[in-house]
Amino acid sequence: MNFRQLEIYRAVMMSGSASRASELLEITQPAVSRSIAELEAAMGFSLFDRVRGRLVPTPEGQMFFTDVVASFVGLDTLRASAARIRDFGSGSIRVASLAALGSTLVPRAISRFNRQHPDIAITLQVRFSSAVRDLVASGQFDIGLAADEIDMSGVDHRQFQSIRALCAVPAGHRLADKAVIVPGDLDGEAFIALSPEDRARARLTRALDEAGAKPRIIVETPYSITVCALVLEGVGLGIVNPNSIDGFPERGLILKPFEPEIYFKTLLVFRPDAQRSQIVKDFTAALLEERQAIYKI
Repeated sequence: MNFRQLEIYRAVMMSGSASRASELLEITQPAVSRSIAELEAAMGFSLFDRVRGRLVPTPEGQMFFTDVVASFVGLDTLRASAARIRDFGSGSIRVASLAALGSTLVPRAISRFNRQHPDIAITLQVRFSSAVRDLVASGQFDIGLAADEIDMSGVDHRQFQSIRALCAVPAGHRLADKAVIVPGDLDGEAFIALSPEDRARARLTRALDEAGAKPRIIVETPYSITVCALVLEGVGLGIVNPNSIDGFPERGLILKPFEPEIYFKTLLVFRPDAQRSQIVKDFTAALLEERQAIYKI
């Protein structure tokens, strides 16, 4: 058994006939038939029944094809890796981010990094914080940005950002003219809440409980940007991460300080099993520089 035989067998299975496989591979039909016969001899069982000049997969052939497909998936991954090395040259970096930073600070950091390393291929995925942590812990990604509610076992981490929450208020609301929103202001108000596992929501809940205030939760969502959109539509009030407010004030969303102060905390997470490459160090520096440029911290 050799790779060429498997490639021809795969082409026959996927195209449905020896003649079509010969066209796809640009070889003769007799060469296809000969390769299949040699593979069957090596395997010790028939991959096809010959029915009126057609190749019909046997049950054993169908079972074997499942494993062949899986092996070619791995080969396709190697081909993609080779293409990245060919096209980008010196390497790649894989970054995963929570949504609050994935459409704001991280793209700006990528732009800064790209100016320094134009030949580095960059992969960015925006995921839930728990998924960010898992992608980094499993070694699939090099660096992640996640909220502080993640399980920190299995990753190296450092605090990246602690940013004060804002209260989002619809235009025309009775609280729109207040300088500062406090827990008592939210009592009985329609409210868009972040997901229960969000640490900022837990901090808000403690502040509300201490003040005896109980808003009416209309919607729950994991994303501050969705809270902003819903508040803009007049669905209710919400506490939001300032990283997610880009463009909303211009569309009429009103943002107010909230007291007591509540903070959204973000962590940088790294793979623990390898020394950080210079590429990872440089991308981390780009993130920190963008944080400084935007927030002056």
